[in-house]
Amino acid sequence: MPTDLWSQDRLSPVLGSGMAAAAESTADQFRSKYQQDYDRLLFSTPVRRLSDKTQVWPMDANDGVRTRLTHSHEVANLARSIGTRIYKGAPTAFAGADLHEVVQPILLAIGLAHDLGNPPFGHQGETAIKAWFSARKKWIFTNRIDGGEGLPTSIDEKLRLEFLKFDGNPQSLRLLTKLQTSVAHVGLDLTAATLSASLKYPVGAAGYDKNKSIRKKIGYSESERSVVEWFRRETGLDEGQRHPLTWIMEACDDIAYSVLDVDDAMKKGVVSPDDVFSVLTANPLVKDHAALTKLAKQFEKARDAQHRPEIARDIKIGYFRATMLDALVAEASGSFADQQKVIMNLGEATPLMDVSALCKALKAVAQQYAFAHSDVLKMEAFGAAAIDGLLGRFWSAIDNREEYDDLLSPRTSPIDKYVFALISPNYLESAVRAGEGGGPAASIRYRELRLLTDMVSGMTDSFTIKLWNQLKEFDDTPRS
Repeated sequence: MPTDLWSQDRLSPVLGSGMAAAAESTADQFRSKYQQDYDRLLFSTPVRRLSDKTQVWPMDANDGVRTRLTHSHEVANLARSIGTRIYKGAPTAFAGADLHEVVQPILLAIGLAHDLGNPPFGHQGETAIKAWFSARKKWIFTNRIDGGEGLPTSIDEKLRLEFLKFDGNPQSLRLLTKLQTSVAHVGLDLTAATLSASLKYPVGAAGYDKNKSIRKKIGYSESERSVVEWFRRETGLDEGQRHPLTWIMEACDDIAYSVLDVDDAMKKGVVSPDDVFSVLTANPLVKDHAALTKLAKQFEKARDAQHRPEIARDIKIGYFRATMLDALVAEASGSFADQQKVIMNLGEATPLMDVSALCKALKAVAQQYAFAHSDVLKMEAFGAAAIDGLLGRFWSAIDNREEYDDLLSPRTSPIDKYVFALISPNYLESAVRAGEGGGPAASIRYRELRLLTDMVSGMTDSFTIKLWNQLKEFDDTPRS
């Protein structure tokens, strides 16, 4: 096992001089480097944007229903709880790392950051982006336009997967390390340990394997390869090896999806607490689970309290949430303890919640009553159409320019000039700077496509709808 899993080094080793350096020195007296990481994330723009990104129920009028921001805070909280529980049960579980100064703040940080790269409308947004590239895969990686001349440098077949299988996880790392403005062009400049632990799928496109749990998605893009190589040198990890704390973050995401998405469905009145209980107790794999026995007694207590029905319902929802979370936190902690040797030696363990029948049963309830609900499907369909349309508009604005070798060259049509002006300056700067390096990520077409996905995936739900409603009024058809 590497001894430097908790590396405090940052990509930018020197913050500066004078007052800036003094401020950093003062902060060091009170906060560990990992606590600083969490604080930098908490106050960052991408985290704030999560308040207007879909969890399950898009743009819901009920302010008690979760957004992607509340989901991320809950994942962070659960991760801290599980990490603490594991540590208390076995203080050597994390190879001597301090619980409060190291383990807890890293878990809070990676829990908060895990969905930063998700496009608008959640997983349906990812699907819409993949579909857009798939419809153009015969030419967009090899030719200037459909039926046009070949590119000076085509995109390697493996790297095409970054777009054909677009996923929010690599985009999260890109936001953390490249797209946030900083004087040294290092994003939020987080520690090597926090960045390493944030990498849920520890492989690039070449290591993608849909049949392996930690390789079933691409974890980082070619554009971030040098950053990944840096924090792996610092932490001692290799391609395909997960940081031990990443297993906990993944489990907490599973727990949040399984319990809290059902919680939202009950709050919206889509399904009652009693109906959820009936569905679970009818499942032969979990009907005798201790958590359901406990929940039955709690529901009986709520009925006997003589509250009005709507109040008794809310009490039952609270009992359900607390009891299920407690049960799954215990199961995740036990699963980590059972596989601790494999995890700490950086082997390919079984995802912590894959052994939980209760988690699987709850996910099935969420799928039936939340993800498959007509309101959710309707808004997802609308969001997919908006994303598809915006990808076409922004692609035309990015590609339709006077000088092909110059991304900043003037656009050749009024609408393209206008849409290009909407692109975030720091995204554009990142695309231009990438051309100064070598390798596949420096090619014009790769940078064009990366700029396109940066812009569209960074939008919030309401901005996506508003902008598409505005742009689709133009009569001309974008060149896509």
